[in-house]
Amino acid sequence: MNALMGAAEMRLPAGSVPRVQSRSREIDVLFVNWRDASHPEGGGSERYVHQVAEGLAARGLRVTIFCAAHGRAPAEETVRGVRIVRRGGRLSIYLRALTFVRRTRPRLVVDVQNGLPFASTLVTRSPVVVLVHHVHREQWPIVFGRAGGAIGWWLESVVAPRLYRRCRYVTVSEATATELAGLGVARERITVVPNGIDAAPPVVAGPSAEPRLIVLGRLVPHKRVEHAIEVVARLRDRRPGLQLSVVGEGWWEAQLRATAAELGVADAVEFRGFLGEQDKHEELARAWVHVCPSVKEGWGLVVSEAGTHRVPTVGYRAAGGLRESVLDGSSGLLVEDLDGLTAAVDRLLADQQTRRRMGAAASAHAATFDWPASVHGFAGVLAGAVQGSPARRPAGASASGAVLQDVDRLVGALLDGVVGIQGGLGPDDGDHTDGGSPAEGDEHGDEGLHSGTRFRGGRRRSVTLEGNVVIHNSAPVTPASQHA
Repeated sequence: MNALMGAAEMRLPAGSVPRVQSRSREIDVLFVNWRDASHPEGGGSERYVHQVAEGLAARGLRVTIFCAAHGRAPAEETVRGVRIVRRGGRLSIYLRALTFVRRTRPRLVVDVQNGLPFASTLVTRSPVVVLVHHVHREQWPIVFGRAGGAIGWWLESVVAPRLYRRCRYVTVSEATATELAGLGVARERITVVPNGIDAAPPVVAGPSAEPRLIVLGRLVPHKRVEHAIEVVARLRDRRPGLQLSVVGEGWWEAQLRATAAELGVADAVEFRGFLGEQDKHEELARAWVHVCPSVKEGWGLVVSEAGTHRVPTVGYRAAGGLRESVLDGSSGLLVEDLDGLTAAVDRLLADQQTRRRMGAAASAHAATFDWPASVHGFAGVLAGAVQGSPARRPAGASASGAVLQDVDRLVGALLDGVVGIQGGLGPDDGDHTDGGSPAEGDEHGDEGLHSGTRFRGGRRRSVTLEGNVVIHNSAPVTPASQHA
């Protein structure tokens, strides 16, 4: 630690964010992701990437997100300090991303693996960190059929672990960490950094007079919104006035509308489409119960969002991350099947006292998560990847020390430290310097690999942030251990 700290220590007020001026360099940290938060199919995982990227950019790092193009956003823009480059489509994004990585030679790459791997390790010798929200064993056959699903699962479960066999992994829940370990990823290379949560904006709405359910997310088959519609059909006779609000959009919407019509509840299901943040929170505040029937969730950011409005969640235990975002029996209920889902929703609709108690617990649980803590934890993994130090923090590490190690180590390593890139390079590999890269990601430029770079800089800075922050590093998430 002393090797990374300067002689003086700058102490800042709690909650403030120090900013360090980056040296002239195209990209310090590059995230390659299938989508960004503005994409029509973007969701909680994309918000996670943006929050982390913006947090790193606020410290003075030059951060870029490379993702697929779409009609709702320009090809390039800068959002809250993060440069976003959009190229290619659903599948071509992967080849375009490899070309971009190879040409721009970023100091550090984060491959966001949403099923298919980007395989940046094939075109760069810079450190690569892999972000996995959840594995897709169940989703592959649902979306691509038996044959296509088998190929997809082979790429994810066999090919990807080999491509990233020397890389560190970040995931958002212990459930996903366990599944990754089952695919052969060494547990010591996996760090759990849970989602943060934005403070809910003030809302005008309150719980509706009539029973009201809400489903929030992309309208795609593996989210299984049909199950929520089926619950409405089964309970409608016993719960007069029952309504379901479906918030989100996606290519599966026509099928969902057809399902509602077939079940005779089209008038009880409102398809609200995409809603802005304020309208989304107003809709959440009107709900009695949030239903999350998804096949798989890495965490379930919508669970925490509902919790900020004291709305408990009912979902499937087999979804994985819900076992941590929902405290079963306290902040919501987890069930095994559609019959259990129906019974659990019915119980909460009928029992106002239990519903309010669980809503209060959901609010308290959501309040234990924040984005600054997630940024600090993620930065710690990136710093470890650059420096080759262990990914896991020793049990009992102090909160302030954790923050200092996480953020200052990364900034110091990328901006000020003299650090070798991973991949077997040693002192005798020569003093290669940054040869520069094309301005602003121009589509033409040097195609050479970034080989053997040494980071050079001047005076190191040491920053201590005050606050009580704990990050979960591959440890079970329990209420007593949540970060503040």
